[in-house]
Amino acid sequence: MLPTTRLRRALAGATVAAVLLAAGCSSSVWSQVTPSAPPEQVPVEVVGAQGAPPELDYPQPYAVSRAGSRTLLQGTGDVLEDGGAVLLDMYAEDGRDGSVITSTFQDAPAWYDMTPEALGQNLYDSLRGKRVGARVLLVEEDDGVPVVLVVDVLPTVAAGEPVEVPEGLPQVLRETDGSPRVVVPDADPPQELVVQPVQRGNGPQVSVGQVVTARYVAVRWSDGTVVDSSWGAGVAPQSATIGIGQLVEAWDQGLLEQSVGSRVLLVAPPNLAHGGTGNELAEETIVYVVDVLDARYQVTEEVPPAEGEDGGTTDEASGGREPAGTTEEG
Repeated sequence: MLPTTRLRRALAGATVAAVLLAAGCSSSVWSQVTPSAPPEQVPVEVVGAQGAPPELDYPQPYAVSRAGSRTLLQGTGDVLEDGGAVLLDMYAEDGRDGSVITSTFQDAPAWYDMTPEALGQNLYDSLRGKRVGARVLLVEEDDGVPVVLVVDVLPTVAAGEPVEVPEGLPQVLRETDGSPRVVVPDADPPQELVVQPVQRGNGPQVSVGQVVTARYVAVRWSDGTVVDSSWGAGVAPQSATIGIGQLVEAWDQGLLEQSVGSRVLLVAPPNLAHGGTGNELAEETIVYVVDVLDARYQVTEEVPPAEGEDGGTTDEASGGREPAGTTEEG
């Protein structure tokens, strides 16, 4: 019942965990984490705005005399809740030569629970007490490899300005945890797609071909029941490319030009939701409430076709869609 057939996870949890924890998993090491690097350790300079890979400047090979973290930006959003969800952009370099170990900026941010088990003790300790919008630098020695890591803390819920929803449309209430609750009116559903911001964010607008990361709830108009949701413990948001047929048509149309940070109400008639499929909701009008948390173009390394080849399109590039309501795991 998910609105996309593919889940794009930019970073498997094991990737950064393996980088950072192999030599630093003990709490005794990370009890030494300090607000700034010790005097005998050459500081790492970080430049660049959030939303793009940082540029790091440090002598190579970099010598980590002591594991530590430094807060580069304080952030102005909510304080990270212990045990709650956290959405992170992560960029790590091998301090020996500056080569990139991992970067979520190539695809989509990574979703974790704010626990030592999910993040690893070192990263958890460094993020504890931080606010959404923070940027944190960590340095660590991992099995002889100096790791330089920059982490940006992204919002996990829409934070835009409220917008009045016209009468006759479903009303969207906000629960204490920030999740939406939808109240469907006692009326016939509209026959055309309805796109109505509930909160308007101040981020960049969503464009065709971007990887969009979003949380959503889906409600059946006919009886107001929730038929799908990416809210709840242990449930990650969706990340998928918009405008190429990976998403239901209502998302492909309705989320374009919406700004990051928005909460958007979509009322999708059957032909723009699950119509024409074997899904049990094929004849239903579906009400989606979508929090647009992030949008970016995927970074790929283009390989020119071999001589004599025309480099034809793949199924994904041509926008081929699998039956709605299925997902790929892994």
